[in-house]
Amino acid sequence: MKLFENINSIDTPFNNAVVTIGNFDGVHKGHQKLLNTVKKKAEALGGTAIAITFEPHSLRVLKEDAIIHHITLFEQKKELLAATNLDALICIPFTKEFASVTAAEFVDDILVKKIGMKAIIVGKDYTFGKGREGNIDFLKQRGDNAGFEVIVEDWKHIDGCTERISSTRIRSLISEGNMEEAEKMLGRHYQVRGTVLSGRDRGGKLLGFPTANISLMDELRPKNGVYAVTVILGHATYNGVANIGFSPTFGDREFTVEVHILDFNADIYGEKIKVNFISRLRDEIKFSGVQELSEQIKEDIVSARKILGSGLLLNE
Repeated sequence: MKLFENINSIDTPFNNAVVTIGNFDGVHKGHQKLLNTVKKKAEALGGTAIAITFEPHSLRVLKEDAIIHHITLFEQKKELLAATNLDALICIPFTKEFASVTAAEFVDDILVKKIGMKAIIVGKDYTFGKGREGNIDFLKQRGDNAGFEVIVEDWKHIDGCTERISSTRIRSLISEGNMEEAEKMLGRHYQVRGTVLSGRDRGGKLLGFPTANISLMDELRPKNGVYAVTVILGHATYNGVANIGFSPTFGDREFTVEVHILDFNADIYGEKIKVNFISRLRDEIKFSGVQELSEQIKEDIVSARKILGSGLLLNE
């Protein structure tokens, strides 16, 4: 997949471009359905399968005080989109200037002239352009004049369920700590990433369970509590237990993600890790002291091993 991080970096229109457009937060199964249709249509036309997204999120530009928590930050989003085997990803920088582009200008000047769009695949509620003035009917009218096809993809539902898969619903599930249901919609486990930081030096010395601490930026925070997790470090995946929250036993006020990697004792300060949240084990609890907390962590590890199994998994 070729990445274009600016419209101006596109020198000539693509051959028979088939396009879908969105924020694609989570790149969940609903998005994957759209992307699969894009690939099939591009194959039928002998053309180019393209996804168009925006960075940063529009609300961050239009509302300075907006608080945005992403299911996937841009780095992971690019990886997930690349894994779908699209031909190209176009990331349009979202600015106040771009926000003023009308629906007609976006279609005529960018999609048709610049990109060479011959077909567009969108969801049933797709809107775009200044003030969201563009919609499916607008696209169809424009398509009749400009010679491109508009394909409206139906919602994707969870197997055996009428519930629609959406980024909004997935955010709600993650915020509730329901990682199993979120996984069904994402098609993978919810993941956060970060560089291992120096913590409070309590895990190993005080509790006997060293932790890798990472901070979250704009990622969505799972509900505070203790989770069975897997940790990706380099080319290996380890089992672990993560506490996400404020460590009430110690009266901390700073939000942290602390991960105890099972059967692992290497120094990884400064290393980048990826943490997959598999299952929520329990709430955060304020214990009477270090001894009671340490005993509970032992029980948490037993519970995590039952869920995760044991041993080191090598990434393919």
